[in-house]
Amino acid sequence: MNTATKLSGFALGLAAVFGAAYGVGQVAGPVAPAAETRHDAGDPTHGSAAQPSGGGAHSSTDDDAAHLPGGLLVSDRGWTLAPVAAPAGEFAFRITGPDGAPVTRYDVAHDKRMHLIVARRDLSGFRHVHPELAPDGTWRVASPLGGPGVWRAFADFTPTGGPALTLGVDVTVPGPVDTRPLPEPATSATADGYTVTLAGSPQPGRATELTLTVSRDGTPVTDLQPYLGAYGHLVALRQGDLAYLHVHPEGAPGDGRTPAGPAVTFSAEFPSAGAYRLYLDFRHGEAVHTAEFTVVVGVPAAPGGPATSAPAATISPTATAPTATGTPSAGAGHGVPGHGHD
Repeated sequence: MNTATKLSGFALGLAAVFGAAYGVGQVAGPVAPAAETRHDAGDPTHGSAAQPSGGGAHSSTDDDAAHLPGGLLVSDRGWTLAPVAAPAGEFAFRITGPDGAPVTRYDVAHDKRMHLIVARRDLSGFRHVHPELAPDGTWRVASPLGGPGVWRAFADFTPTGGPALTLGVDVTVPGPVDTRPLPEPATSATADGYTVTLAGSPQPGRATELTLTVSRDGTPVTDLQPYLGAYGHLVALRQGDLAYLHVHPEGAPGDGRTPAGPAVTFSAEFPSAGAYRLYLDFRHGEAVHTAEFTVVVGVPAAPGGPATSAPAATISPTATAPTATGTPSAGAGHGVPGHGHD
């Protein structure tokens, strides 16, 4: 091959690489600090120990956004999540609408107008809280962020007249970080003296039935109490990018068909193969408890062939404690900074 031919081939290769990169950018949207993705974010670092560390602005089409898992975008279809200035010990944010103005009207979903979920980037901390809305469109809550590290904050809501959305933004808590590996999968988890077992074998891209069974001291719990309109809430986060799934169980308390335990069944669709961390919230004894699980999702089936053999969904034993509003304790989770509810 002569020199001219080699150079031509090299140029074509570069064109293919940059063309592919451009396509990815169009689908995923550019990566930019959260403060740059809205018109009036203000100074998000003022008066707070928790500082936004950046998020992804969204510039792709509505169809692109609709096919992405929840929580990967800071801005979706014109709605944007932006942390705002807050006193120490408080976390505050706004949702702005397609017109750039703060949103002040929300639909109630699962007994609340806003669900705020935070998780540390290594999945070693988790909290699910419910902020209060001020007349100016600012949501405020005692800071759910635990120890130092980068946390992902997910706002799960439905603006009145708009689509159900989950937006996410990274927030940094300064200080030395003790990064922890994801616990190995197992078949049961413990939380506050309760044992939770998981049955199910999820495959990516298809609905999977997951059944979680709660017992205490070897006795099945048959009097679970409603929490946010259900006998259980399940949040799944994909290791790596923290793609978000918020799943509610089949049936509802008081419908005459749904037992109050010991088993709570969910239908969940995982977007891809890989490792996920699951967080099950359930209420019993007038307290909310959280059991954590590591789940391995199998490999999808080849076109026209049988599904590839995959390990069953499994969970990692972890004890977590119900925590009052405010900054969670440093020892919660799997030796991690922060876990709880509000």
